[in-house]
This record gives sequence, structure tokens and C-alpha cells, in this order.
Amino acid sequence: MDGRRSDTRERIRSVAMELFSEHGYEKTSLREIAERLGVTKAALYYHFRTKEDIVASLSEDLRGGVDEIVRWAEAAPEGPERAREIVVRYGALLHSLGKDMIRFWHENQPAFRDLGFGTSLRYQFRVLADLMTAPSREPLAVFHARQALLAISWSLSMMGDLDLTDEESNAAAVAIALGIVERM
Repeated sequence: MDGRRSDTRERIRSVAMELFSEHGYEKTSLREIAERLGVTKAALYYHFRTKEDIVASLSEDLRGGVDEIVRWAEAAPEGPERAREIVVRYGALLHSLGKDMIRFWHENQPAFRDLGFGTSLRYQFRVLADLMTAPSREPLAVFHARQALLAISWSLSMMGDLDLTDEESNAAAVAIALGIVERM
């Protein structure tokens, strides 16, 4: 039974993400999500009471993934290899979440900010950049580290119109980010 509940939650999240990406978070209702799924609103409520609950579960995937990278990086020796590995792991995380999630995240920044998720994501982003540049944390190196991470997230969210597979997009974004890291 838990497997079926989990599958249903994933379907709801996926459809909600599609609708949020198509129409925006504010213009998408729970009724529209239920209709696209072919279920009643009551059935949807069983899994998620509000749109905010859906967004919270989506942002938790990202936050949890970044937390995992931070835990790994804190245990790894400081230096250029750790910085490169953070980039590779960050790229793999965003790739695992999918282009739709990343596009939704970028296109619906006000929803993330209004719901309080943006602050923690920005903090985690800064922690990753600091870990990439430790121990010196020179301002220009931190700038480059942040740009490397942004290269991945922006590339995955803004290049969806190009005739590239998800794997090709991710590989190119990570390669660009690694090039930036080499300048730190």
C-alpha cells in the first residue's frame, strides 16, 4: 500500500509541476491539478491539503539533496578536488530532479520566497560556495564558485528550447561550471 501511496504522491507532484510551469504557481488551482490527474479534489487532499504542501515537498527534494552534498563536503579534504566534486554532485542532483523541477523553481521564485523556502535555498547555495573556496574564501573565488553553481541551475532551466537531451544539457552545464571552477 505504501508503494501505491508513494506513486500517487509522485504523480501529483509531477502534474502539479507541469501545471505550475505552464500557468504559474499563482494561477494553478488544486481543482486543476485534480482534473489533470483524473481524480477528485478529496482524493488529492488525502495526499496534499494545499498547493503550499506540494511546493514544500518539491523544495524538500532540493534541500535534502544539497544537505547531502554539504555533509559530504564537510567531511572531505579542502581544496580544488572538493570544489570540483561539489560541482559534479550539484549537477547530478539537479539532473535527478529534472528540467521541469528546475524550470519551475526558477520561474516561480516569488512562490518559493513567499512560502519561506527561498531563504533556506539561498543559504544552502552560499554554504556550497563557501565549502568550494575554503579555507581562504577570497571574495573573487566565492564569486566564481557561485557562478559555477548558477551555470548549472540556469543552464538546466533556460535551455529547454534547445534540441538536447537532459543528459547532454547536464553534461554541458557541468563542463561549463568546471571551467569556471578552474579560474578560482
